[in-house]
Order: sequence, then C-alpha cells, then structure tokens
Amino acid sequence: MGQFLQFVFLGLSTGAVYAVLASSLVAVHAATGIINFAQGAIGLWAVYVVAALRTDGTLVLPIGSIPLGSEAHPTPMVLAIVIGVVYAVIWSLAAHLLVFRPLRRAPVLAQVVASVGLMLFVQALVQLRFDTENLFALAILPDTTIDFAGAVINVSDLILAGVAILIAVMFWAYFRLTTLGVATRAGSEDELAARLTGYSPDRLAAIVWALTGAATGLIVILAAFTIGLNVTSYTFYVIPALAVALVGRLSSFGIACAAGLVLGSFQAVITWLTTKDWWPEWAQAGLGDALPFLIVVIALFAFGGRIPSRGSLGEVKMPEVRIPRLRVVPIVAVLAVVVAAIVFTSGTWRFGVVTSIILSLIALSLVLLTGYLGQISLASMAFAGTAGFALSKLTVNWHIPFPFSIFFAALIATFLGILVGVPALRIRGAQLAVVTLAAAVAIQSFVFANPEITAFEGNLIEDPTLFGLDLGVRDGTNLVTLRFAIMVLVVVVIATLAVMRFMAGSTGRSFLAVRSNERAAASVGINVASTKLLGFALSAFLAGIGGCLIGYSRGQLSAGSFTVMIGLTLLAMTYVGGITSVAGAFLAGVIGPLGVGYVFLNQTLNLGEYYDLIAAGGLLLMAVMNPVGVTGAVSELVDKIRSHRADPPDQQAEPGIAQSNSETSAHV
Repeated sequence: MGQFLQFVFLGLSTGAVYAVLASSLVAVHAATGIINFAQGAIGLWAVYVVAALRTDGTLVLPIGSIPLGSEAHPTPMVLAIVIGVVYAVIWSLAAHLLVFRPLRRAPVLAQVVASVGLMLFVQALVQLRFDTENLFALAILPDTTIDFAGAVINVSDLILAGVAILIAVMFWAYFRLTTLGVATRAGSEDELAARLTGYSPDRLAAIVWALTGAATGLIVILAAFTIGLNVTSYTFYVIPALAVALVGRLSSFGIACAAGLVLGSFQAVITWLTTKDWWPEWAQAGLGDALPFLIVVIALFAFGGRIPSRGSLGEVKMPEVRIPRLRVVPIVAVLAVVVAAIVFTSGTWRFGVVTSIILSLIALSLVLLTGYLGQISLASMAFAGTAGFALSKLTVNWHIPFPFSIFFAALIATFLGILVGVPALRIRGAQLAVVTLAAAVAIQSFVFANPEITAFEGNLIEDPTLFGLDLGVRDGTNLVTLRFAIMVLVVVVIATLAVMRFMAGSTGRSFLAVRSNERAAASVGINVASTKLLGFALSAFLAGIGGCLIGYSRGQLSAGSFTVMIGLTLLAMTYVGGITSVAGAFLAGVIGPLGVGYVFLNQTLNLGEYYDLIAAGGLLLMAVMNPVGVTGAVSELVDKIRSHRADPPDQQAEPGIAQSNSETSAHV
C-alpha cells in the first residue's frame, strides 16, 4: 500500500502539467474556438530559457542572445522564472496575432495545420537555439519529503498539484466573475453580439492567450526538475492534456484539472505495476502513453455532440479541389523526368529521388483523406509504420514473396486505418485531428517501441525478388540500385493511377459530397459512414504501401523510422504543396523529409539542420496566406491567364472606360 501511494503522489508532478495545459486549452477554446496543438511547445521554449539562464546566465533569443550572467554567477532564480513566463506570454500573443487571428474565419483544416505548424516551428527553433543535450533543469521547489501511510511523498509534487488547482480556479473565476471573462464567453456564443456591445473579440482573445501562456510557462518551469528536460516530451504533453480537456467537454476547468491530476497518477501507477512479475511482458512498454488515446475516444464518443462550438461571422469556405484527369502526355512527361532523375543520379541523390517517390504516395493518402474527404488525419505515418513492421514479420518469419508481402502488409495497415476511422462516424474537424494524433502517439509508443512486438536492434526485411530477379536496394557499393528505384517507381505509379481513377469517378464525387455537407450527401443516397470508412481504408492502404517501400529501401526498421514528427512534417509539406490536388502530393514528396529538397538543402546549401524550421515556417505561411498551397496557387494563376486570353477583345475594356460604364450604370 505504501508503494502504491508513493507512485500515486509521484504522478502528481506530471499530472499538474497535464492539468494546467488542459485548463489552458479549455480557456483558448472558449475564447477562440481553436484547439491549440502547440500549447505544450509554448511551454517548451520557456523551460529551456530558464534552464539556460540558470546554467550560464545567457538569455537565448530566436536570433542572437543576451548575456545576463555567467557560469559562476548565473541569473537569479526569481528573475529567470519571470523571464521564462514572460517569454511564454510573448509566444502566445505572437501565435494569436500572427497565426490564429488571421485564420479566425478559415476552415478547421487551416486552423489545425497552422497549430501543428506552430508546434513544429517552436520545437525546431528550440533544437537549433539551445544545447538540448547538455542543459538540465535545476531545482526550484523545496526538496523536502513527508511520510504518509508508509509512503515518502515529495513536497514539491504537492505544491505542483496545488498550483495546478489554483490556476484552474483562477481561470474559472476569470470567465465567471469578471466582466471581460463574461464578455469572452458571450463572444464565443455570438461574435456579432459581442461586437455590438462594444467588445472586441480579438482583444478579449488576446487577454486569454496571454493568461494561458503565463500559466503554461509557470507550471512547466516549476515541474522541469522533477519531470526532466526533453524536447519531444514537452511538445507531446498536449496529447494527454487534450484527452483530459475533452473529458471536461472543453468547457469545465474543474473536470479538466482533476482528470489531468488523476491521469498523471494513473500513468505512474502503471509504471509501478510493470515492475511486477505477474504483469504481462507485452504491456510493459508504452501502455501509459496509449491511455490518452483511449480517453480521447471514450470522451468524444460520450460527449462529442455536446462539445461547444464557436459562433462566428461569415461562412467558412473550403479550399478548392482539383479533380485529377488522366492525360497521357502529362503522365508520360512526368514519368520521363522521374526516370531521368533516377538514371542520371547516384548515391545520396538517387536515395533522395527514391524517397521523394515514396513520400509522394504517402502524401497522396493525405490528399485523398483530408483534401477530398475532409477528414483531418495526423496518423498517416503510423499507418505506414504498421505496414513496414508487418512487412518485416511477413518476409523474415513467414517468407512471403514480393509483391504479395506488400499487399498483405498494406491490408494490415488498412485494418488499423478503419479502426482509427471509426470515431469519424461521430466526430469531425479538429476533434478528429485530436483522435488521429493521439492514435499516432499511442501506436508509436505501444507498438513501434515495444520490444515484444518489434525489436530495439531493428527489424530486418528481406530484399524483394521477382521471377528470380533481385530487386534489392543495395548492390556492392551502390546505395540504391537502379532496378530497385525502377521497382519503386512502378509500384507508386500503379497505385497513383488507380487512386486518380477513384478520385475522378463516382467514389471521388461521393468523397467531395461528404466533405461539402454530410447531411446533403446523405439526402441524395450516399452512405456517409461507409464513405468515411472507405476513405480511411484507402488512405491507410496507400500509406501502408509507402511504409513497405520505406522498409525495403532501408533494409531494416526501428521505432525511429516512422515517428509522429516525421508524419507531421510530411503533413506540413503536403499542405504547402496543396492538400487538395494530386500535384500537391508530388510536390510534397519532392520537399518531404530526406527527399530531393532535403538533399539539396543539406548537401548543396549545407543547411540541412534548418530543414524542420523551414518546413514548419512554410506551413505557417501557407496556412495563413495561401490555403490552397503552391500547386493550387499556380493552377489559379493559369486559369486566370487562360480566362483572360479567352475573353473577346471587345470585352477587354480599358480601366477608365470600365470605370465610366460602371458609374453610368450606378446612376441609372
């Protein structure tokens, strides 16, 4: 009993972080209607700023730094904490003013990808600006302990839990008891009414962003010594925070705070239980990280219909979709360029070309599911990884030959895609993005990093052969053989043409109908549930084929081959390229992780370390300024030029004449 209680209290430190992040998410959602996936990343910058100040007195800026002390005389603790909290407030206000305020009337997809882009941007900037390997958090809270029922309890854990509860109470009091808070709640119900009463929803939202930034910065700074410093962990603390916020229906600070503390303690208890002899070996790794996914699914199924939405001005316009057309000449031209790139390159450059080809297929799965069907999925790389690890078992253990090995592995990914897609029958938009992101993290932790399912030393994959011809990726000194590259191209071309045929036919029209209006689609006889599950199945199958090709190109896989961050980066590149067009998927492959664009950036410009920052920055710019992506903008420009050339000369009036005619019509 003493050990059980000790782990219950040990989990309060992490639970306090979950609780404050959840309270902040509830507050931001109440003020703006946005689910901020970057909430943990905002605290990430603050905690590393304080760690640097207390180590050598350096105030690290996004560009440059200011010495405020030295290793012998670091920045005083109180001043460092104040600076860290102020920094978190600045990041929050910058997010509101530069990213989310311009997207107030944008589609949910644009808001979600912008939030993901901000998360990736801050994390990449932290890794560039801080010595993350050698920075450690120093103790701020007392290190004393007390004995209770046979358990040794850290006073710091109790203080963190108390701070989390106090912050939740303060948020509740602000929204319930203050004039500005009540106005913020009113604006969330009816933005026009708030403006008519003299309140600016933007300014009210800015106040909430500042408060949530301060709360997030403070709790992670106080808890850093207990939970340690890790870039990825702080970024993904938002997943359990989202889970407990959804338990509170994104409206209750008390429930969100309590659920966060309970979740932290429960995860600590699970860690303790894994040390027991009777605990199953397959559940010793990643089970605690999988809990938020289960909580998210249960909460959304239970409360999804009662989660409040924001009343806003105007209609939301979805990005325009480009229907693919199978034209022989453009297809042959593209294939000729790709074949030439394969033949006339070698080594790292050919590896980049092959990787771009594979990534274009995984990006196409995002175009199909998110761009065409309107279901926001952040789990594409989880589907790819599932097929990749299944391929290892199928080829090494069962010796299933190529190409049947790819087909069966992709079917396994398809089954997983359908399971993840089941919540889409009840929820949509940002809530579905939460589910898929939580699923991706759960699959990465509980499956990919589980030694009972995969192996830490890597999962070998047998080289593909067809009719006695070795299609393996390596041959002697060649990093990528020509025959392997051609094999990858053939597989991707067949899959792409098949998908384009689907998208241009009745299936594609059904997808677009569901994307536009589910009720209208159902009224004309479209089975919305079946259409959604079909979209998830096809998307997962495509991603699964891509994951198998990645496996063949590597020869063996590890948990790091299909991380959530890689998947989010590919989503960013797909959105930059154009998430509603097949051409956008091709461009995403070119500029995707380890693709041709990365090779050029790394080898030619020697800027490979800035790739993640550039990718996230490009995503933010596209989300705010050009939601249709690069290919969409080019297509719109071409259409305007064609339309201008098609107009008869007598209709192309000079500006002065056109203005005169309009003025005359106005007088008439």
